[in-house]
This record gives sequence, C-alpha cells and structure tokens, in this order.
Amino acid sequence: MRRGRARSDGAKAPVSHGSCDYDRLRYAPRMAHVAPHRLSFDDYLRIEEDSGTKHEFVDGQVFAMSGGTPEHAGIAANITALLAAALRGQPCRVFSSDLRVRVRETGLGTYPDVTVICGKVDVDPDDPKGHTAVNPCLLVEVLSPSTEDYDRGEKLGNYKRIPSLEEIILVAHDRREVEIVRREGDGSWSRHIARDGDSVKLVSLGREGCELPVAEIYRDPLAP
Repeated sequence: MRRGRARSDGAKAPVSHGSCDYDRLRYAPRMAHVAPHRLSFDDYLRIEEDSGTKHEFVDGQVFAMSGGTPEHAGIAANITALLAAALRGQPCRVFSSDLRVRVRETGLGTYPDVTVICGKVDVDPDDPKGHTAVNPCLLVEVLSPSTEDYDRGEKLGNYKRIPSLEEIILVAHDRREVEIVRREGDGSWSRHIARDGDSVKLVSLGREGCELPVAEIYRDPLAP
C-alpha cells in the first residue's frame, strides 16, 4: 500500500495521543511555522501501538501515512512477487510495507513499499516489541506525485545512512522507468536507469543477484 504524508489542504488535522496533538501533514517543502513539540522514538512507538494508522517518524515529528492508488498498490505487489520468486532458495526474505524500518543514525522510522533482508532480521534495540528492522539490504519506493520530491531527496538521503543497505529502487509513477541507486565498493553511490524493455539488475541479493523485467514491474492484466 502506498505511503504518503496526509493532510487536508492546508488545514491541520491533529492526531491525538494522550494530552498531545500531532500535525498530520503530507510532505511539502518545509515552511516556517511554530515549532511543534518534539517527540522521542518511544513516543512514536506508543502512537503506533495505539493507532490504526501508520505514521512516519522524522526529526522528532510524527506524520500520518495515507493509502495509495490501485496502480501504486499493484506495482508494489508485482515487485514483491518478482523478488520473492527470484530469491527462492536464497537466505533472503521480502517484506511488504507493513514492516517498519528505522535509520538508526538519523532516527527516521518509516514503512518502505518493499524491503528485502538477507541473513537475519536485526531489530532495533530501542523497540521493546522487536517490530522495527534496522538491516535492510534493498528498499523499494513506488513514487507518487505528492511524495516524489521527498522520496528522491530527504528520504533517500536518510536511507543511504543505513550501513547494511546496498541498493534502493525508485519506481516512477508517470512513466515506465525504474532508478536503481547502488552503493559501490568505495562507499559512493551510483545511479542506473532501466526503462521499458530493460531489466532492473540487482547485484546485492543472494549469491548471483537477480533481474526484474521492467515490463513485469508495471504489468497490469486488468488494463484495457
């Protein structure tokens, strides 16, 4: 399910937890406003436990995350299925957007559209229930008009601070184009583009890596 920060056209819709209110905002370029109360990661976990809505934790603030379009959900499901099939027999597991991932260095807590972890799941020691993973090797974000700038900018920068992360896949919403952001051996990050007719080549997964045809990522058997 697509995740994006929700708002109601400029009006603040507070998320209540105990005696505190937290703004629910869809991502937009940050504008000057009265500084909100900064929350701890423990506060965030309590909100998640009590709420029926998933939230993202950024810089001491909590943002509600909305559902997405059928197209977005279908693309994420296609990628999940392709990765699961490609990694069968490998010591890797594919997770849906129900898995929370935390960037320990920056504090970001979020729910990527697709996560792959190899070896074993390392859980965040700050999460007493063990529901937060900290060692993905691959993350996938299906972009949307409201979150593309954030996903390609601030969020991508946070993801790059995860020591175990080797590749990030950014899937365009308005064209058949997939970008692979890859950590190289010297620690730098490279970018690679795959378009319709190409395959997304992933080198971080399993012993031999895998390839995902772009046409299959966007396949829609219900399309007219």
